[in-house]
This record gives sequence, structure tokens and C-alpha cells, in this order.
Amino acid sequence: MCLIVLAYKVHPAFPLIVAANRDEFLDRPTKPLHVWEDFPHILAGRDERGGGTWMGMSTTGRFAALTNHRDLRRAQVAGPSRGVLVQHVLQQELGDPDTSLYAGFNLLHGRYDSLFYHNNITGVHHALDPGIHGLSNHLLNTPWPKVQRAKAALSEVLLSDVPSTEYLFALLADETLAPDHALPDTGIGLPWERILSPVRIRAEGYGTRSSSVLVVDAHGVARFAERSFFPEEERVHSLRVRHEAESPEA
Repeated sequence: MCLIVLAYKVHPAFPLIVAANRDEFLDRPTKPLHVWEDFPHILAGRDERGGGTWMGMSTTGRFAALTNHRDLRRAQVAGPSRGVLVQHVLQQELGDPDTSLYAGFNLLHGRYDSLFYHNNITGVHHALDPGIHGLSNHLLNTPWPKVQRAKAALSEVLLSDVPSTEYLFALLADETLAPDHALPDTGIGLPWERILSPVRIRAEGYGTRSSSVLVVDAHGVARFAERSFFPEEERVHSLRVRHEAESPEA
């Protein structure tokens, strides 16, 4: 996942509204949004190479989503699959947040009404404040152009009594390039900073593989929709959160 925007405890009827794009190499094998056969309480897409996921929700009300932290000037870490960490926090609390073995990442996780943010480069781990938040490949709410554009568009959704799924997908389809003076410098070089600057990315062999929209109401009923682009496919699932004690085998 390379862009996540969410409205957390802002809308009076929908405590969690999420719109996110997953950017990845086009040849990386992936299963689209589905109920996992081996963990039937998890609803998520699945990375068939690493075995984990980039964003998902569970029937016990847990939500998790991850972006990589991009800084090519830092020594690269060949650690465990970060997607497996997302699976882990869909099953239980993160616990001891010593995640230094993993390559750099940002993680949003917790119950849909009690979320946390963690970054393993800075060691930050704290409860998420209510508000409209954006996360790309630096830190939470770093004002990269794509983050600012997506947050502004998401704020429009909150003017409606019921969030529009189509509007959320529309904001994720924005291909506006950022001007050079506003681009971050993550060590990848100016041509690639330009390519990676839109909300939706298209490049040779790489780009936005899927867009995801999650809307959870105050009763714990979630609508999770995903549009995949390679191949073109749309999947929509609904789930109702169970409020009994959580269990990884639930």
C-alpha cells in the first residue's frame, strides 16, 4: 500500500472511512479481496509471494494497513515480509512494538474504533487522534502533494450523510502529477519522484494494482470494496463485527 487516507471518528455515523491505493510491481502474484480459507475471520487481498497482505479487516473488528517507508539513502533491510505483520495485527494486538527487523514501514492497526499508528524507523507508536489522516511513504500526515490532494478530496465525502463509495474510488483515480518544486527527495531520483507523485500511478511494469474503500458504521457493519486493475475486477464484501472476545482462531 502506498497511499492511505482515512477519516477516523469524524463522521457522526461512520467512525472509520478509508480509501487506499496499493502500488506494486505488476508481475507480483496477488489474490484479490477475499475471505481467507486458512483464517476465515480475515477479509483482505493476499500477496502470494510473501503470504501476507497490505490492508484488511477482521470479523472481530480489527483493521490494519501498511505502507513502506521510502528512503533509499538508508541501509536497506532484508527482513521478514511486512505483509505478514499486517496479518498478525488483524489477529491480535501488536504487543511489543520492536519491529526493527523489518524494512521501513508505517502501520495503522487496532480495532476500527481504537486505532494506533506505528513507524519502525522513528520508533513512534501511539494512539491515532480523531481526524482526517493521510499516509504515503514517509510519516503520518507528511504533506506530500498526493497526500494533501487525497485528504482534501476525502474531506468532501464527510459532507454527505452516507459516504459515497464511487466518490472514494474517484479520489483514488487522480493521476495529477505534482510540480517538481513540491516533490519529496527520497533518494530515488527526480524522474521517479515525478512518476510516483500522483495518487494513482502508472509506469512500465509498476503502478497502482488496486484501490480499496472501507466504510464502517457505528454498529460495526463494514462495507469493503476493491477495484483491481491487473486484471480488471471489482469485489465488494460486507461483514458485521463480532463483539465477543477476540481469538486468532475466530
